[in-house]
Amino acid sequence: MTGPDLTSFAAFGPAQLAAAIIAVYLVVGEPFVGYVLHRRFEGRLRSDPAARRSFYQRLLVLEWGLAAVTLVVWLAAPGVGAAEVGLRLPSVPGPVALLVVVALLVLSVLSVRALRSGALAGPPPEVLRRTRPGDARHAEPPGHAALALLPRSRSERRLFALVGVTAGVCEEWLYRGFLLAVAAALAPGLPALALVLVAGVAFGLAHAYQGLTGVLTTGVLGSLLAGVHLSTGSLLLPVLLHAAIDLRFLLVPSSALPSASVVPVR
Repeated sequence: MTGPDLTSFAAFGPAQLAAAIIAVYLVVGEPFVGYVLHRRFEGRLRSDPAARRSFYQRLLVLEWGLAAVTLVVWLAAPGVGAAEVGLRLPSVPGPVALLVVVALLVLSVLSVRALRSGALAGPPPEVLRRTRPGDARHAEPPGHAALALLPRSRSERRLFALVGVTAGVCEEWLYRGFLLAVAAALAPGLPALALVLVAGVAFGLAHAYQGLTGVLTTGVLGSLLAGVHLSTGSLLLPVLLHAAIDLRFLLVPSSALPSASVVPVR
């Protein structure tokens, strides 16, 4: 398992400063921006029936926009080929990477079965607490923040399908393709394990709005997907896995998801 073949940050040429700024944003800025946007979304969720659809649309614009910016930066970087950022057909994955792929697929299937069983149905007591007007912005506890994003209506499900595909394509490009290429260019000779950790930490922090458990879970997922990317030399398998992991929630009926309503004080 080897990292992107970039011998020096100078390989980015005139685009190196822009690449470094975006990389820092992905690690430091994105966690803050994501946290603020999610909390605002939670506040609207209690009073605006279109809040979830609006949030999905905003995610689509933000993720494709950032992906487009990084794509321009990469295209402006002389000497950085498509293979260095994972834009090529995958080689045969090693046994460890193959085991990771199978394990992620099995865990996804098992999680869908657990969710469809109704284990989460009904509003969690922490959410159904009596609140005063204006208190709802931070009403969603971290453990349930991710559940608030899941679609309930048919129109939400259609948009969520686009969000799932977008996450698979854009986030893999940003956190496994672009970010790891920048990291390898900044620190030539960085071992593959270090690149896996970089990808995991950055991806976990990007989900800070989900609380510590969410950061750890997505951090592990980000590391595993980075390992698959580095093993195959391609983003294709990570993109497909990431999209499948997100799209699995479309198999869960809304009746099996907790309510996000809040009982207002009269």
